[in-house]
Amino acid sequence: MRKNFFKNFSSILSDFSYTKVRRRIEVESLSKKWGIAAIILYVVYAIGMYFYIFHGESGGIPASLKGTVADPQTFMTERELLLSEEFSKIRNFIFFVVTPFEWLVYLLILLTGLSKIFGKWADSRWKLIKNSAYLFLLYLFTSIVFYPIDIYRYKLSKDYGISTQEFSSWMRDYVIDFWVNFGTTLIVVLVVYWLIQKSAKKWWFYAWLLTIPFAIFMMYIQPVVIDPLYNEFTPLHDKELEEKILSLAEQAHIPSEHVFEVNMSEKTNALNAYVTGIGDNSRIVLWDTTLNSLTEKEILFIMAHEMGHYVEKHIYIGIASYLISILVGLWLISKLMPWLISKFGPTLKIEKVNDIRSLPLFFVLVSFLLFVSNPLSNYISRYQETRADEYAMELTGDAEAGITTFQNLSKAGLSEVNPPWLVKIFRYTHPTMLDRINTVARYAENKEIEEESEKEKNTKEQK
Repeated sequence: MRKNFFKNFSSILSDFSYTKVRRRIEVESLSKKWGIAAIILYVVYAIGMYFYIFHGESGGIPASLKGTVADPQTFMTERELLLSEEFSKIRNFIFFVVTPFEWLVYLLILLTGLSKIFGKWADSRWKLIKNSAYLFLLYLFTSIVFYPIDIYRYKLSKDYGISTQEFSSWMRDYVIDFWVNFGTTLIVVLVVYWLIQKSAKKWWFYAWLLTIPFAIFMMYIQPVVIDPLYNEFTPLHDKELEEKILSLAEQAHIPSEHVFEVNMSEKTNALNAYVTGIGDNSRIVLWDTTLNSLTEKEILFIMAHEMGHYVEKHIYIGIASYLISILVGLWLISKLMPWLISKFGPTLKIEKVNDIRSLPLFFVLVSFLLFVSNPLSNYISRYQETRADEYAMELTGDAEAGITTFQNLSKAGLSEVNPPWLVKIFRYTHPTMLDRINTVARYAENKEIEEESEKEKNTKEQK
């Protein structure tokens, strides 16, 4: 009887072990199939985007605008037009394939078990150390994977004459970028996973509440702590121009005592100017490339545009929009992550949400939600930029400076004046240069009509 008992018990153990091994083989097989399917799907998508970008119809110039100041053929050379088309197509293609490639990389990290390996290497009885080490390994690995793409972008910009930055300088910025982004990501990840551990149902809401002071703090320190890590900022050397800019700011009721310039000519030929920071750290910044390439009237027009954002409260609207989108995004992630793990956990090799090894899935969801929300956020941004352009025209009354400014910006950055529809809604935070130039030109025409009408009215009254 004892022999039968041990025989049966041994048989049960054997069956259990066999079932466990078979289950593991099935899971591994399913993970492999998922991985292959994901790669095939990505390749098909990339091929489709290639044909859309390189062989699809471009935005073109409407017949009604051909030969006008908005037509790039009137202010760009044949070579500039060719380079602009080539450069824009390559950059657009990179944009549309890199983000889904990021999803693919994170998915493969999960499916291949690499996430579990990182978890073992980072193992520690102290959760803070374990989570920090895991994030570092994940961040280092993905940085290495994406490094060739970053190098290609740098080389592309150099080849088309946009970047003037030496490789050593670029590498310095790359390393700074790595540590700044890792540091901010580390804070976010440690807090989020601590909250998930403490409150599985409401972590998303508590995380959102903490996002408010964190976002405001980052905006406050950006101009005085983070930006100087990359570039040197000095008070504007041209005091006469500074006085005119501050006078313009006074007209717009913008409190500002100094205008800063930054030496960007060592890195790029592109032009830019902006208002950054909040509170007593807010400042007006001009790239030296802008100072060297544009006339005084054009610079004042750009400054008036930036001041328009301040007057229209776009900074605060932007903060509010950002916080609302973060709230919705965190809520969606709090619903999607548990569902995905409960349904596909074994295949993804994730046991529970609060396990740091679920972080690649968290990153995929964040990246996906940001990508699909681009059309809406870009639409709001384009509206704000249009309002700022209109404000600049009202403040300066110089439509001609506005037209030449946008023409010069197009030439310096090899901008595509009228991109395809899909590119516009997913990539463009500003109206197309075609729209911006045409808007300014129409403004000038309407103003002339109004002035003529006013003159005729005054003449009739005098008679």
